[in-house]
Amino acid sequence: MNFPLFIARRYLFSRKSHNIINIISMISGIGVMIVTAALVIVLSVFNGFARLSESLFNSFNPDMAITLKKGKTFSSGELDISRIKKIKGVKYVTEVVEENALMKYLDKQSIVTLKGVSRDFGKMCGIDTMMAAGHFILEEGDMNYAVLGYGIADYLGANLNDFKNPITIYVARRDADFSNVFDNAFSTASIFPSGTFSIQTDFDVKYVLLPLRFMKQILGYHDELTSVEIGLDKTADPAKVQQALMETAGDKFRVKNRYEQQEIIYKIFRTEKWAIVMILAFILLIATFNVTASISMLILEKKKDIAVLQSLGATKTLVQHIFLIEGLLISFSGALAGLIIGGGICWAQIRFGLVRLGDIDSTFVVNTYPVRMIPLDFIIIFVIVMAIGFFAAWYPVYNIRKVDATMMRPE
Repeated sequence: MNFPLFIARRYLFSRKSHNIINIISMISGIGVMIVTAALVIVLSVFNGFARLSESLFNSFNPDMAITLKKGKTFSSGELDISRIKKIKGVKYVTEVVEENALMKYLDKQSIVTLKGVSRDFGKMCGIDTMMAAGHFILEEGDMNYAVLGYGIADYLGANLNDFKNPITIYVARRDADFSNVFDNAFSTASIFPSGTFSIQTDFDVKYVLLPLRFMKQILGYHDELTSVEIGLDKTADPAKVQQALMETAGDKFRVKNRYEQQEIIYKIFRTEKWAIVMILAFILLIATFNVTASISMLILEKKKDIAVLQSLGATKTLVQHIFLIEGLLISFSGALAGLIIGGGICWAQIRFGLVRLGDIDSTFVVNTYPVRMIPLDFIIIFVIVMAIGFFAAWYPVYNIRKVDATMMRPE
């Protein structure tokens, strides 16, 4: 067995002449354990919310979106859609037209973003699984229907069963002259809602889904589009498909993947996650001051032992290794216990949903805090804890050389 490790283990578990050293060592281990468990729990909850948000975004955002780099609309002839459909990995291609509009129901009105989509949209994004009321129906024969964001429907007080009062849509005409008659500056159309969806607040209070043919009609479009959205096969390589789409679309267009479509949101999640890690690491740094105190007091208590070891030929480096390993053992035991406890709490939350977000009848997307444990996070946490523990033990061990002369003097 490694000699410094053997001695360090004896010092860790043996009784000291001053009981306060045992107490400080125990407090040090418990402090490291609590902060380590907190790191595991916090990171796992952040991972859970990130995955939840990603799944919600995926219910509305496509795998890939092709838009103009400059300008708003383009002709469908400018983009070789038939060639895009033949790219390996492409499963759905949806033509899209977006425009801001005023929507009015009875005496209430709201500014919304209309999104006209072709028939493959529902199959591509799976928004039908996010319906809060009604059904995801945009077309039924010659009839057109609107699917409203939950926030918009709630603000307007839209009634899905009201077949007497349709929703009126006002859209600015492209050829309108606002300096003359104001009423002639807008195109108007009426439509009944078929359902409401609830994904995420940013979407729920903004978007209204409409059939593409209806959107082109009220806007006076012929073959104009604002974007083309792509749904990929499950076995497709997103990076390769994105590269193929960029080559097919040309320099005039921009191809964005899911991350790039919500880049700011994903960056915020990542930044907040590691900001919390830094805050808890700072708390851990404070907690490990107890390790420094514990090792310092142990060195003072073991002056005679150190003197005996040195008289037997032990070098100063070997003595330093003994107490450094002692400090690392305290950090290691605390880190290991913390990882086990934190992982156990996260498992219990996943399995039993111990901590809830609200009442059973609440309107949250999920009723319990979402948790996702990632093995890499456990490794990172362990490395952080051991690194901080190393420096906490290193300082008093390094200063052993300053008390060598004292240690060698008989009492």
